Amino acid sequence: MYTRSRSRWCYGYLQVVAMLKQTLVWGLLLAGLSLWLLPFTHGAGGSVDVYPVDGIINPVVVEYMLESIRQSEEEQATAVVFQLDTPGGLVSSTRLIVKALLNADIPVVVYVSPSGARAASAGTFITMAGHIAAMAPGTNIGAAHPVSGGGEDIEGDMRKKAENDIAAFARSIADKRGRNADWAEAAVRESVSITETQALEQNVIDVVAEDIAALLHQLDGRKVAVAGTEVSLRTEGAVVRYREMTWRQQVLAVLSHPQIALMLISLGSLGLMIELYNPGLIFPGVIGAISLLLAFYSMQMLPINYSGLALIGLSLIMFILETQVPSFGMLTVGGIIAMLLGSLMLIDSPEEFLRIPLTTILVVVGTTSALFIFIIGAATRTLSRQPVTGQEGMIGLRGTVTRRIDPTGPPGTVSLQGSLWIARSDTPIEAGETIRVVAVDGIKLTVAKTTQEV
Repeated sequence: MYTRSRSRWCYGYLQVVAMLKQTLVWGLLLAGLSLWLLPFTHGAGGSVDVYPVDGIINPVVVEYMLESIRQSEEEQATAVVFQLDTPGGLVSSTRLIVKALLNADIPVVVYVSPSGARAASAGTFITMAGHIAAMAPGTNIGAAHPVSGGGEDIEGDMRKKAENDIAAFARSIADKRGRNADWAEAAVRESVSITETQALEQNVIDVVAEDIAALLHQLDGRKVAVAGTEVSLRTEGAVVRYREMTWRQQVLAVLSHPQIALMLISLGSLGLMIELYNPGLIFPGVIGAISLLLAFYSMQMLPINYSGLALIGLSLIMFILETQVPSFGMLTVGGIIAMLLGSLMLIDSPEEFLRIPLTTILVVVGTTSALFIFIIGAATRTLSRQPVTGQEGMIGLRGTVTRRIDPTGPPGTVSLQGSLWIARSDTPIEAGETIRVVAVDGIKLTVAKTTQEV
């Protein structure tokens, strides 16, 4: 009986071991199958990160987009969606962004949205570089003809060279993503621009979607090549995570605006001038130095006309010389004119988004000039004002003789602001008469009758 019970126990134990082995084998098979199917079902049940890109394409946007791709890759998101609305930007920044999109290890969707948005100039290349290119109704893409750093058309051989380079750049992007390379080249050479409907018909984009929800619905099941591997997107029902620029990136983006650059130049110049006229205040000098450094940062991301910048610098020199040279206001007038012309020339671009409005220029130049004139006037009044303290401050004060003043006799005394002073005079002055101080020598005063001209 004992032997039979022990045999049953051993049999049960062997059955449990066999079941565990079978479970382990099936688990390993399922895990392996899941890993094998993962590239083909990318993002099933995952999340989609949406990043807005709005404004000029510059180094700040480059940092923002590259950091966004990196973060989404680390978090194993299903896809990255860049919601794009841009009038254009710097070629160097555009190339860095395109390079990152073409080599991303995660599906990247560039979505020109919302309605009324555009992917002009640099935005054209960025849109075509995405694994998926999409647009919302009422948007447009194109007009990617190259211009110079100052925004004007390039002339001569340099124009042909730049145009060929950018056209080849556009064709290479289109060929890489299997899109209309002929249209991409025409967007560069002929500045053509088309609507979202035309873009879809001409194989410039892949999808036209009303909003993010409609976009993800249409993307579900699409196959894209990511890092050399074909993956199938599973975006239906994915969690949508809206992301924004960090506060640091937002501050730097604001600083890169042309109007902010002009204001920083004006503020920095005023701060330094106030510090020069009033050494030791410290605060205006610190603010001025910081403002100018920020202005230099801003200008390195903008197409600056150095003739305009030189005129602004000349205006500041004229303002400073006004305090040293008796020009009867001509240097101040010249400084105002130079600052106005320099501000108009500072950023010369046919693109509206890079222009500084005339109203902003008038406000900045007018405010700077008014403050400078006020500072110069206050300094002039201070220098010409009669001293009111010390020995110099006593000249011209009136007092009363308390003891007769005789030029040939002992010194007399006078009462002046409640104090008695030893006094002398070139003429006799009787006690009780009113006198005026004409000179101070230590504790002795030289006085004269108030009716006597000195």
